[in-house]
Amino acid sequence: MSIHFKAAVLREAGLPAPYAQSRPLRIEDVSIADSREGEVLVRIAAASLCRSDLSVVNGRRAWPMPIVPGHEASGIVEETGPGVRRVKRGDAVVLVFQPQCGACPDCVAGDAHLCGPGLQANRAGGLLGGGTRLRLGGQAVHHHMGLSAFAEYAVVSEASVVPAAEGIPLDIAALFGCAVMCGAGTVLNTANVRPGDSVTIVGLGGVGSSALLGARLAGAARIIAVDTDPARLDSARRLGATDVVLDENGSGAAQVLDLSRGGTDHAFETAGTLGAFQTAYQSVRRGGQVVTVGLVDPKTPFSLDIAGLVTGAKTVKGSYIGSCNPQRDIPKYMDLFRRGLLPVDRLISHRLPLAEVNTALDRMAGNTALRQIIQP
Repeated sequence: MSIHFKAAVLREAGLPAPYAQSRPLRIEDVSIADSREGEVLVRIAAASLCRSDLSVVNGRRAWPMPIVPGHEASGIVEETGPGVRRVKRGDAVVLVFQPQCGACPDCVAGDAHLCGPGLQANRAGGLLGGGTRLRLGGQAVHHHMGLSAFAEYAVVSEASVVPAAEGIPLDIAALFGCAVMCGAGTVLNTANVRPGDSVTIVGLGGVGSSALLGARLAGAARIIAVDTDPARLDSARRLGATDVVLDENGSGAAQVLDLSRGGTDHAFETAGTLGAFQTAYQSVRRGGQVVTVGLVDPKTPFSLDIAGLVTGAKTVKGSYIGSCNPQRDIPKYMDLFRRGLLPVDRLISHRLPLAEVNTALDRMAGNTALRQIIQP
């Protein structure tokens, strides 16, 4: 699998915005030094920018350096290593940021999203088989979430790929690796929203907008979109929100309570901020369910009114990858897309080449994009 290619390399986190000027991601020549059994070389067709990628660049979440970010992508299998059975050369695939070892207690129980070895490998900036495969000169380069998709190629574990459904363009297929699972999957799997339920979604970026599409698919009777940005609320309305709430000076929850006459059945926090979580928590009715998807800064302090939690009989859940089993759920969601029931292509707001990835970071930081497709 020895190959040289272009990749967006981050050597130092925390450089100031605008990123088009500070250029934290530099397009450099990297190589794959070696590979191991069960690994696949993928030619990247499309990578989508997620706020989790921005958190790598701004240092909000610590990763080993240097690193190639990018964890939502699709591509074509170029080569397969020994023992690979799931895919073959020429297959179109979706890349999945949480590899599943298939042998740990959680994988065996059917909870692939909780795979311990997969999470451990990701946190180390390596692959499921251990260690790194990327090199910059003589220096090791770390993998982001087992993928490092802001590049022309990626070497990944076989456990990080899912065959793409025939007929789905690869730029759209990329969204199924993160946005669709974390958004729609959270609504359908983690929260188990049912027809007739009422829903509040706080934060209408890519994941929140995907959650909105999931709520429509689930048959929610009322979908209240809450955001601090009027443009995102306009987008939410076009995607099918029944009500929109502009959260000014922390007024979002009070408006939701008024609109819903006491709170909705479910509230989803998809912005990754403490304020958004508080709004979601306050927006559900007694006996309602709060599901948080966004990753706040690990140092963020938090306090909870335990007595209010008890008397309100609320349920608070965290959702990772939408509680999805990617091998099961991605094909299902792709089929729903092909049938017109999950129009995730409407999440794409921009397309740009890899060389403009820093400009894409500025759009993400400024909340002026939903999903931006980067094509090497």
